[in-house]
Formats: sequence, structure tokens, C-alpha cells
Amino acid sequence: MRLRLLWLLLAGLAIALLILTTRSGGGSVGPLSSGQFGQLTYTLALVVFVGSAVVAMFRGRVVQAVTAALVWIVVALALVVGYSYRYELRGVGDRVMAELIPGHVISHGRSVEVARTFNGDFDVTAEINGARVGMVLDTGASSVVLTREAAKAAGLPLEVLVYSAEVDTANGRTRAAPVKLDRIAIGGLVERSVDALVVQPGQLKTSLLGMSFLNRLQSWEVRGDRLLLRGYP
Repeated sequence: MRLRLLWLLLAGLAIALLILTTRSGGGSVGPLSSGQFGQLTYTLALVVFVGSAVVAMFRGRVVQAVTAALVWIVVALALVVGYSYRYELRGVGDRVMAELIPGHVISHGRSVEVARTFNGDFDVTAEINGARVGMVLDTGASSVVLTREAAKAAGLPLEVLVYSAEVDTANGRTRAAPVKLDRIAIGGLVERSVDALVVQPGQLKTSLLGMSFLNRLQSWEVRGDRLLLRGYP
């Protein structure tokens, strides 16, 4: 009975394909255009093929066959929905990453967004002269301030630095060396030739993202638990 049904379906598909071939120049098949009829024929052929494979694999086991079919239907729907909403899902993924990974930046071209960490700070992962550097937003710092380790990673010439500027840190007053950073990038925000300071060893645990960078931007604001940075177009 199953074999006879399969042959009948295949014969029907063969007739449909024959009709489609004879009308390949355009026109319609009943209420359907040739293109729509061809798509329907392809879909039916795929359904018959998959159904035949399921019947062959699970002959005599109807429950298992139905379960397997449902699983594949769910997988197919998930793939279709995921592809259709891929851009929205990417935004959701960025927000999840921002919550789970301190310093993760959500970038929207020349605008970026950073989530506040559990300790109340805004940790930012920046690229300084191509090196990834962890920083903390500090609006009270008049300049970007780098630890010696961050300055070394950024390729600054530590051996010729002159610690001529006095700065206040959490450990008290110390001296720092003025430098000029070739490039600071936070997500899609890129600023060049930025003034900065390098503190002496052991004076800071984390580099500071200060006003010498923030003043370059079109705007910046703290909105709830989000830091929003916007560069000029």
C-alpha cells in the first residue's frame, strides 16, 4: 500500500514537472504562475523524499517516525526564524555579552554603549596603538592615564619618559609622564593624537579613560546603567 502511494505521488510530480517544462516560457498553471507552480512542485518533491526516507527508516515504528519528523520541523523553523531575525538577534547577543563580560562594547558605527559593572564602574576595553587595554571611565581625570604595563603594551618608549607632571591618584599624589597616543579606538570610535599620562610603576591598578578622550566626542552621557559615547560623523 505504501509503495503504491509512493508511486502515485511520484507519477503526479512527474506530470507536474512535464507541465512546468512545457510552460517554461511564462504563463500560469491554473491560479498559479509558472514560478509559483515550480516552487510548489519542488516543495512537494522534497516532502515526498523526506517522508519516504522517514518511512524507510522507521517502518513499523510510527511513534518514532512522527517524533523524528517533529524534531526536524522544529529545527527547520528555528533556522528560518534565526536567519530572518539575524540582525535583531545580533543586537541581543551584544547586550548579553555586555552584561556578562566587563568592558564589552556594543558598537553602532560612531556610537558605542557600555554596561555598568557590578561594582558600579564602567569598564571599557580600548585599543591603544593597536594593543587591547582595560580601562575605567573616570570623568574626574583631566587626561587619559595609563599604567606602565599598558604603556608598554601600546609600544610607548618607557626608557625615555620624563615624569614631569603631578597627578592625584587613589594612592595619593604622584608624578606622571606626558605622552601623545597615536590612536585610541573604542568599538567604532577612533580618535588620533590623544594626550595622555603614564604614571610611575605601582601607582594605578587600571588605566583611566579621562577627559582628553571624552572631550573629543560629540557627546557622552550616563543613562541608567549604560554609558553612551557618540563621535562626530
